[in-house]
Amino acid sequence: MSTTRRGFVGGVSAATVLLAGGAVRAQKGKYDDGASDTEIKIGHTNPYSGPASSYGVIGKAIDGYWRMVNDQGGINGRKVRFITLDDGYSPPKTVEVVRQLVEQEKVLCTFNTLGTPTNTAIHKYMNLKKVPHLFVATGASKWGKPKEFPWTMGFQPDYHTEGVIYAKHILANVKDPKIAVLMQNDDYGKDYYDGFREGLGKDVGKIVKHVTYEVTDPTVDSQVIQLKDAGTNVFFNIAIPKFAAQAMRKAAEIGWRPVQYLNNVSGQVSTTMKPAGFENVQGVITAAYLKDPTDKQWDDDADMKMWREWMAKYNPGGNVQDVNYVYAFAVSFTMHETLKKCGNELTRENLMRQAANHQKLKLPLLLPGISVSTSPTDFYPIQAVRLQRFKGETWELFGDVLAAESA
Repeated sequence: MSTTRRGFVGGVSAATVLLAGGAVRAQKGKYDDGASDTEIKIGHTNPYSGPASSYGVIGKAIDGYWRMVNDQGGINGRKVRFITLDDGYSPPKTVEVVRQLVEQEKVLCTFNTLGTPTNTAIHKYMNLKKVPHLFVATGASKWGKPKEFPWTMGFQPDYHTEGVIYAKHILANVKDPKIAVLMQNDDYGKDYYDGFREGLGKDVGKIVKHVTYEVTDPTVDSQVIQLKDAGTNVFFNIAIPKFAAQAMRKAAEIGWRPVQYLNNVSGQVSTTMKPAGFENVQGVITAAYLKDPTDKQWDDDADMKMWREWMAKYNPGGNVQDVNYVYAFAVSFTMHETLKKCGNELTRENLMRQAANHQKLKLPLLLPGISVSTSPTDFYPIQAVRLQRFKGETWELFGDVLAAESA
């Protein structure tokens, strides 16, 4: 019943225990487009191709999540039809496929559409159409503005706050920092950079060199050489996995050994750190809010055991060292809980009302001390992280949970 444009199937016992409660008979309800007595239709875009294709596994994993839900009887007796389309991380293509989802497929909502530039391209459209644009897969701060954009909500910690946290950590821990910044030249990169500059405050002049790249560039080798040649000793790497890995590998090749900070969205061991070369990324620091499957401290964790069972059944070809699959499960659980709370009133307005009404929701696989909270004036579901440092072949958490207000 969960018709998708990319098929991944299965079923799992531990997750059934965790997510029990779907197998009930649907009652007559109140509906908008995309919902009925038997079905809930959800739209999604993902870069299955293009420069950000390493994120494509997120869409595949989300598909597997909804198949699991349907195997359990659906949500309040309704099966989920999940339609996921490839936008290639290209904003014009995103506009095209989202129009298809909204105007032809008539989905109830879109969910976890990925990328800052791509979501920016549909931001106004979704709000003009009054279609829920929920739990987007980007941490840009613009997704948390309910007054201006009441139909759009983020999910992960916002990039601006993350940038502030890195800046304050540098000032507290690096003697005489001379900072180099590599930044993707779009709203995603600028959001991180603006937060980073804010965090530096009166010390913003410690940024010695700031260079950008375009997603169409073949490499960032020349940019990394410029950063080294500026005499810098700290490197803030604001790049998607492909370019983040290139930058760290190139830094090592040219003998540049700065203190390195990597944005959270590229913190995957399998798609960034391993391609960069484990020997080249020792000591790199990033922020985290999810349990990393490569971190052995979670081997006996109940959430991680459940997730591994789910992976074996629903994503049997998936890389169990890729935290993107962890992310997909956690964000899908959030959407699942939101839809359950809608009951038999599956209107777009009620869906947004329920999305904005989570109080310290505990998600599977979030780090201890971190939960989801929203309100009609707070569209930032996760507002806390911990820092972690790369050691050996995995991340090692350190320090306390850092909330947005403590940044």
